[in-house]
Parts: sequence; C-alpha cells; structure tokens
Amino acid sequence: MGKSLLRARRIFHVDMDAFFASVEQRDRPELRGRAVIVGGDGVRGVVAAASYEARRFGVRSAMPSARARKLCPQAVFVRPRHAVYREVSAGIFAIFAEVSEIVEGLSLDEAFLDVSAGVCDDSRLIALARSLKARISTETGLTASIGIADSKLVAKLASAYDKPDGLTWIKPDEVRQFLDPQPIRRIPGIGPRTGLRLQEAGILTIGQLRKAPLEWLQPV
Repeated sequence: MGKSLLRARRIFHVDMDAFFASVEQRDRPELRGRAVIVGGDGVRGVVAAASYEARRFGVRSAMPSARARKLCPQAVFVRPRHAVYREVSAGIFAIFAEVSEIVEGLSLDEAFLDVSAGVCDDSRLIALARSLKARISTETGLTASIGIADSKLVAKLASAYDKPDGLTWIKPDEVRQFLDPQPIRRIPGIGPRTGLRLQEAGILTIGQLRKAPLEWLQPV
C-alpha cells in the first residue's frame, strides 16, 4: 500500500523564468529582447538576476557586476524593485493556492505544489500543468517552467530541463534515465567544494554518484 501511494504522488516544481529580469522587461517594453541585468553596476555590485539574452553570454545571478559587464558589455543594468517583485509573487502564489492545498514556497519565484489529490490520470496531470502555465501568463504577463515528478528533487531538476516556458514530466520509470547523465552539481546541497572533491574522485554525474562505493562517500 505504501509503495502504491508513493507511485501516485505528483509534485509540480514551478519556477518563474528569469523572474526579476522578466518583470523589468514586462514593465519596460524597450527592454524586451535585450540583455537585462538586475543589480548594482558599481564596483561592488552583484547580479541579482539576468535575462536569457544576458545568460547567453555567461552572466549568472550572484556574479560580480564588473565581471558581468565584461561578459556582456551591451547589457542594460536595472536597479532591483523588490516591492514590485514581492507584489507579483503574491499574485502568483495566490494562483498556486487555488491549484493545490499543499504549496511549499522556496523563494519569491519558485514553489513545490503537491497535486496528488486532484489528479486522477495522466491526461489530467498535463492539462493541469498547462492550465497553470497559461493562467500565470495571462494574469502576470510572465512565463513559468514546470517540472513534474513523484519527488521534489526530480521535479526541481525537471523544471530546469527545458527553460524558458518549459513543461517536463519525468515518469517514475524514467527517473534513473533522466538523472544519471546530469552533472552532480545539479543536486541541491552539492556546492563548489563538495563538487570539486567528487570530481577529484572521478564522480562527474549523478549516475556515477549512484554507482560509487559507499566507502568513497564517507568522511575519513
């Protein structure tokens, strides 16, 4: 019975696409299609978010703004408007609450939704995800990517698989095939230091980590 319930579990990980930057592009039409970096552009500035146009040049959040400027000189820097982002986020989470009674927010722009209780078959599952994406787009003018799986970890990795505006469902019998080629750094909690130690041990992918002897992974 326990295994049956586990197989029936359905988790959405909803992740807004380049949230801060997308809000700025939505509100300022002249920024659409351009490389936009949200954050300070001073010597000590840090990138809070980058549009997909800027990401193509290697710009990432938490990167020093000076480095981002070198990678993408044509980028437009925009000061963060946190009050606006919180307001937009509140509207998105209100939509989440209408889709599921179980919502676990991870940040302003992402959350897990347990939709197990409201889904009776596969077609309903996909229809619900598409409806959620369409409603977010209609009500906010923004796009979201959704990963679907029977666990939060796999759903989170799935939402990043086909960004932006993606929808990826990893069925229970596809989990190993999906996870094994993924870089180990994709696993939440594995940071630069742990990632480097694993790479030094020849472990580069989740599949290699799964097959590694337990004694390799235990602290010495």
